[in-house]
Amino acid sequence: MTTDLWMLTLTALLNLLLPMIAVIGLQLRPGGLEYGLGNRETQFPLADWAERGKRAHNNMTENLAIFAVLVLVAHVSGKANETTALASVVYFAARVAHAVVYTAGVKVVRTVVFFVGIGAELVILSQLFT
Repeated sequence: MTTDLWMLTLTALLNLLLPMIAVIGLQLRPGGLEYGLGNRETQFPLADWAERGKRAHNNMTENLAIFAVLVLVAHVSGKANETTALASVVYFAARVAHAVVYTAGVKVVRTVVFFVGIGAELVILSQLFT
């Protein structure tokens, strides 16, 4: 499997694991594990970090489709190369960093790493036209 496809797979795995941040936050609410695994008719607010973790997951889900399309089109069209591989690695690293700093509440860095990921996607896109 190519580096591009490995990074896509790891990005999908990260997206699969990110909801665990909110799940951990639910376990820390009144009622603990029973509340977290239950139907939660009574709503308790999540801790700020858990809410940010939920938003980081939502952001990841919104952006995963774009990355997937670019990687898959590059792969299928034979345009995947060392540049797309490097851009895919940068994208994945940026998404990991984004999840960490978003959950931690680091404002400016969160925006910077988000745009690093967008830049990596643009690099892959540029390879489709060469």
